[in-house]
Amino acid sequence: MKEMSDETKQMILEFQAYQQQLQSVAMQRESMKLQDLEIDKAVEELEKSGQKTAFKITGSVMVSKPVEDIVTDLKETKEAISIRMRSYEKTEAKITERLKEIQEKLKEEMK
Repeated sequence: MKEMSDETKQMILEFQAYQQQLQSVAMQRESMKLQDLEIDKAVEELEKSGQKTAFKITGSVMVSKPVEDIVTDLKETKEAISIRMRSYEKTEAKITERLKEIQEKLKEEMK
């Protein structure tokens, strides 16, 4: 078996770095997905409660606010999360494509 070239070693390191980056982005996307689900559940509960006001934690203080204001805030947060999730998905796709490219080059090098 022949000795690995410096270029091959560099590609392996790059491949590993992209794998770690992909894992990190996937974890961030999953975290956003969980927050999205929590918001859906909170909005559902607020809407079916029939209450006019509810409590919201702001910093280290809990304040009473109209339910419709809280629902509006939650929906705005949900939209921001949705945008971030789409961004993470695009980033994941780019990283995955780059990993495939490097993998193909490595296969060629190893022949």
